[in-house]
Amino acid sequence: MNGIDFTGRTVLITGGGAGIGLACARAFIAAGAQVIIAETDETRCAKFAATYPQAVAIRCDVTRGADVEALADAVRKLDNKLDILVNNVGHFLHSKAFETLTDGEVDDILDINFRQVVRVTRAMLPLLRAAAPGSSIVNITSIEAFRGIPHCAIYGAGKAAVTGLTQCLALELAPAGIRVNAIAPETTDTPQVPLDYMIPPQNRAHMDKWIPLGRFGMPEDSAGAALYLASPLAAWVTGTTIHVDGGALAAAGWMRAPDGQWTVVPMISGNGIELGA
Repeated sequence: MNGIDFTGRTVLITGGGAGIGLACARAFIAAGAQVIIAETDETRCAKFAATYPQAVAIRCDVTRGADVEALADAVRKLDNKLDILVNNVGHFLHSKAFETLTDGEVDDILDINFRQVVRVTRAMLPLLRAAAPGSSIVNITSIEAFRGIPHCAIYGAGKAAVTGLTQCLALELAPAGIRVNAIAPETTDTPQVPLDYMIPPQNRAHMDKWIPLGRFGMPEDSAGAALYLASPLAAWVTGTTIHVDGGALAAAGWMRAPDGQWTVVPMISGNGIELGA
């Protein structure tokens, strides 16, 4: 038994129309699950529905309470339970110095990176309890929850809050048989963080040396971790975070020079992102 069979199980993925969310949706569909995505972009919703008629796409802005309540009602009508919740939505939004952030910008960043996780999880808990024991929550956080990130301080703090929430809820929900885990990806090639834009041509010659495993992430890397965490293979795993980062966090600043030697001496002049862009 490989444990990766989700036939008869219902999965909700927020932000499932692109990037890591879409990769998760594809992986769960391939494993036999009934997949529901919540997606704020109408075009992505329509494309997903046309591509995967066996799945369900629901237009939903998870930062809006009324939308989340309607989402919970829709899931309840479809199956009256929820086996797996993947909280995938998140965004840098405002990349700028901490002292220049307005109160509104701080609220925006916290809303999309932390508060919506709280909101969606609370709304879905009755449905997750209906599927328990054996139901599961997978939160997509970030490597930035485990290291400092300049000019994205509130984003990093919000992602760290998600990992803290993951641990706390793992304890609270364990008696009900609901597991709660997280995934922390390093830079992953998605529409939100397109590597072609992030890394200009002059800095690409030795990209294979920046990450210990020799490349940046693909959405499917995180989808594989989500599939594992939600499966019976992880039946005794809760309250933990899987770092899907190619070894970047373990490297702690070490990278290989063009000749293959390891170094902590800076090798490049920039990554192509201008402050405030």
